[in-house]
Amino acid sequence: MKKLSVFIALFISFSLLVNAQTDTTKTEKKEKIKKGFSIGGVPVVAYDTDIGFKYGALVNLYDYGDGSRYPQYDHSLYLEWSRTTKGNGINQIIYDSEKLIPKMRVTAEVSYMTEKALNFYGFNGYNSYYNPNFEDDQNPDYISRVFYRHDRKSLRLKADFQGDIMGKKLRWLAGVAYLGTKISSVDINKLNEGKSADKQLPDTLGIFDYYKQWGVIPANQIDGGNNALLKFGLIFDTRDIEANPSKGLWEEIILTTAPKAFGFESFTTSLVLIHRQYFTLFPGRLTFAYRLGYQTKLSGDIPYYLLPYFTDSRSIRDGFGGAKTMRGILRNRVVGNGVAFGNFELRWKVIKTVIANQNIYIALSGFADMGKVVDPFSLNLSSVPSNITINNKSYNPQEWFNYQKESWHVSYGGGLRIALNENFIVAFDYGLAAKEEDGSSGLYIGLNWLF
Repeated sequence: MKKLSVFIALFISFSLLVNAQTDTTKTEKKEKIKKGFSIGGVPVVAYDTDIGFKYGALVNLYDYGDGSRYPQYDHSLYLEWSRTTKGNGINQIIYDSEKLIPKMRVTAEVSYMTEKALNFYGFNGYNSYYNPNFEDDQNPDYISRVFYRHDRKSLRLKADFQGDIMGKKLRWLAGVAYLGTKISSVDINKLNEGKSADKQLPDTLGIFDYYKQWGVIPANQIDGGNNALLKFGLIFDTRDIEANPSKGLWEEIILTTAPKAFGFESFTTSLVLIHRQYFTLFPGRLTFAYRLGYQTKLSGDIPYYLLPYFTDSRSIRDGFGGAKTMRGILRNRVVGNGVAFGNFELRWKVIKTVIANQNIYIALSGFADMGKVVDPFSLNLSSVPSNITINNKSYNPQEWFNYQKESWHVSYGGGLRIALNENFIVAFDYGLAAKEEDGSSGLYIGLNWLF
């Protein structure tokens, strides 16, 4: 019934937007060339039973200069600040410019995030057992709403540089990044502060605690660590508009490397391959876009807490599964030494107009996402017992690590975009997981198209 209600809501929204388009296209105004500064922002408001009330804002400032490059900007500054009453926090600054240094693109990021209950489902996709009843406080098998969670504090610093080889179409990429990570068990006492007895979390171990107790994860990695990376790559780019292309290719091959002195146990290298392509189905209105990605370890050992990160030329994205890779699938559900994934999306601009000298468009989208672990992370299962008792029920945890053969994790859904001057794009996506082992659904509110 929940999924049916969502589809009905999307259908009604779709019908209203189509009717709005009929009126708008008759008087559609010519797009304005933007000059100087433009700013867009949205408040951040949410509530979670365990994490508390979330509040904050995200803002993106653009400088279009004399307008000769519009819709491409000269400088972009993205700021996000949010908090929850239980201690979650996002502090993020991202700067992007092709004008700071002549003939070079600079992208820099400073982020510090505190997550009191970050998703953790183990490793290697379907190999790891996920039981949603363990988190459902209305189910007889309930253990804890944060059974599949842990605490993480992370600091990210990065600077990437791009330069031309054959004009803008072929570019080189070089960069450096620092990742400081601190991992611990969920602080149950903190999350229970101020809650009535019937809403409090039970003081019990979570899956991360059992992994730690059984030595599944190397002892020297369990609490996190400090790591630095060097990044080198090539980019082939024929997109017509960066923010929402209607035609062209965008391809990347990226090599990340780190010597032992950078916080790794041995010399470590990873390879990232990304292919994106955009097709115009109806000029100015309808576009089909897809992205194929592959990230894998080539040498050395990647610490478990860095495995969920996905690196491309724009950012270091967090989580295979969730808002930025596989919408509708649980965040961090698809984790291993190597991951392949794909996104397929139909994008339709149903309204294009100019309001108060601002270029506005509203777009609908339908998508399908998928991903799979192709190189598993090696686990030490020698100390995993054959039987444990939780809440007077017996379980065989050895089965939790070899539950099913890994296969494609698939999701599908729809989205809405509201864009200001092409670049500031408020995004709403709702995704549904095809299998219960990947969760049920997810609603994501943020900025920009996925790729």
